[in-house]
Amino acid sequence: MTLRELSQLYWLNREIENERERLQQLEGRAYAVGAAPADGMPRTSEVGRKTERYAVAIASIQQTIESNLIRCQEERAKLEQYIAGIDDSLTREIYRLRFISGLPWAQVAASIGGGNTAESVKKACYRHLRKHP
Repeated sequence: MTLRELSQLYWLNREIENERERLQQLEGRAYAVGAAPADGMPRTSEVGRKTERYAVAIASIQQTIESNLIRCQEERAKLEQYIAGIDDSLTREIYRLRFISGLPWAQVAASIGGGNTAESVKKACYRHLRKHP
């Protein structure tokens, strides 16, 4: 497995976070468009068209999020299977913390303990990748 493949779960999770933020912003704008007018006057059909466009965009983002959530489950399963096949328990734990939990190297080292540094756990990971492409 390559570093790029190992990192897919992280990037999918980031993409989902970004899409959720976009969805929240879009829903806020859609609500503002659909809110009752302050003057009590009836609306024009332009408001209806804007609301419809927002609804379509919201549905599209929701579909993207759902699709990425499914891909996350698939990527996680692949990662877990790959990691389970690693012989060394320390390396397995480094991979779990880094690629499944998404921790930065410093937190991986702190979680491992034993005087490990961010650089040492990173080197152990990359050394394993070079030996087992």
